[in-house]
Amino acid sequence: MAITLYEATVPQFLQVLGGLRGALAKAVDHAGGEAADLPDARLIEDMFPLNLQLLRVADHSAGALRDASQGRFTRPAQTPLTCESALALLAETEDVLKGWTAEAVTALEDRDVVFDVGGTRMEFKGAAFLLSFSLPNFFFHAVTAYDILRMKGAPIGKRDYLGRLRMAL
Repeated sequence: MAITLYEATVPQFLQVLGGLRGALAKAVDHAGGEAADLPDARLIEDMFPLNLQLLRVADHSAGALRDASQGRFTRPAQTPLTCESALALLAETEDVLKGWTAEAVTALEDRDVVFDVGGTRMEFKGAAFLLSFSLPNFFFHAVTAYDILRMKGAPIGKRDYLGRLRMAL
């Protein structure tokens, strides 16, 4: 069975985003009055804090599809997030992804996509941009956000990260 670009991206994004949104909600509940400190938490000083990890998750999922459709990588925002706005961003990202059809994603496969940021220029075809750049970055930032939440004592586990599995009915 062949897998389409849509199947390799959108369902993966949605599954992990849902899991991450649930994990963040559990972490906020667990942190109580200290939840306001979560967005600035980081694993180590030279890594992005939680709020930027979550922004990158959105950038490398819905943002990546947008960028591929426009033919150019858009420099990600650095907007600080609160826990509440992070939860809203994850839900909004899921809504945007649900609006992508298989046909629309398939149309991106051979589209030229240029990454030109900070003196680094890379040229991709849409499928390679999504599969070799955005998808790995998406998973990296999602698991790093999960790890930050675990480090802060959130009562979450691997099942929370995995989200809703797409099992046979």
